[in-house]
Amino acid sequence: MDNQPATSGPDLLLKKLAEFRYELRRFLLFSECAALEAGLQPQQHQLLLQVAGAPENTAVTISYAAERLALKHNSTVELVDRSEREGLLERRADTDDKRRAILCVTRKGRLVLGRLAGDHAKELNELAPRLTKALKHISFDAHRSNFAEVR
Repeated sequence: MDNQPATSGPDLLLKKLAEFRYELRRFLLFSECAALEAGLQPQQHQLLLQVAGAPENTAVTISYAAERLALKHNSTVELVDRSEREGLLERRADTDDKRRAILCVTRKGRLVLGRLAGDHAKELNELAPRLTKALKHISFDAHRSNFAEVR
């Protein structure tokens, strides 16, 4: 028999936040491993995904990619350079502003992304119920909890 008191209030919220973070990390670890198995560095996969998945009529520039990846501009330039050397991305002259380049995923990049997308969708379908449950519990508890008590 367990002699520990029932968890409630801020402690319960912390447990639920920890569980949600664990499920997110499981997915991120899966994603990183899948990218490596496909011959990409995880950040290259994320770059390709952001370029290919940008909203229509969005100028996908280095600045756009840097913002989406939460990277510094110079780190993004290095990542784009490496991806371009590997034939995954290409830069095209921006017809509206000749000072900048538009990033485009190449055929090779799209093939790799296509394989990874299927694997990621399958993994998300398996994780979705646990992620959704954890998120709902956090949302419910956030409205009831007094965060000032969390120390």
